[in-house]
Order: sequence, then C-alpha cells, then structure tokens
Amino acid sequence: MKICSTCNKEVADNFVEFRCPSCGKAPIIRCFHCRKTAKAYKCPECGFEGP
Repeated sequence: MKICSTCNKEVADNFVEFRCPSCGKAPIIRCFHCRKTAKAYKCPECGFEGP
C-alpha cells in the first residue's frame, strides 16, 4: 500500500513515486490531487521541501 507524502492518504492508482531530488534517499509519493494543486511535500530524510 502506498501513502501520499503530502496528504497521507492511501493511493492505488494515478500517483507518481520518485526519490527526493535533494538527497536521493527517501521515496516521495504524490497523489493526483496533491500534484494538481501543487501542495508541498517534505523529505523525511533531509527535510527538503518541494512543490
């Protein structure tokens, strides 16, 4: 089960997953809604914040 890094809701489809663009360690998962509305996320490893 995947959890959106921004809204903490479970996602099953229509999401993206990528490594933190700053440290490259933590996976960032973004649901369609949070991506569309450009809500911020925060890396749990290094604290990097991105839209």
